[in-house]
Amino acid sequence: MKKLYYFLLVLAILITIPLSQVVTSKAQETASLEVAVATICTDVVDREPVGAGNAFEVSLGKVYCFTTIVGAHSPTEVTHVWYFGDIERARVNLAIKAYSWRTYSSKRIQGHEIGDWHVDVLGPEGELLKTLQFKIIL
Repeated sequence: MKKLYYFLLVLAILITIPLSQVVTSKAQETASLEVAVATICTDVVDREPVGAGNAFEVSLGKVYCFTTIVGAHSPTEVTHVWYFGDIERARVNLAIKAYSWRTYSSKRIQGHEIGDWHVDVLGPEGELLKTLQFKIIL
């Protein structure tokens, strides 16, 4: 009976350790992601932002959110959430496939969408990594 007890105890420990390492590993992955570069711009050319700023004329018609994400130890995902005022206008999931990864999303701007905008960059668990604020002007 004692042998069975010790066997079950050892088995429970062996099962518990790998599971705790997986949970810790996922938490470390999420905690290690950082936004190294983030900008709103008029275009992305050769994986680089062009025309970065914080105010854009509505006649431009489209703006981009460019981010460089660092710290991914395995493939993961971030999300760009576009807001006009407090209203969510778009949500774009973006794959992160290396430790340092450049990515971007874009948003078409309608003629009546003049005012304050922001983009939230969210990590794989929905945590806020960065907020970029900008204006659309006449």
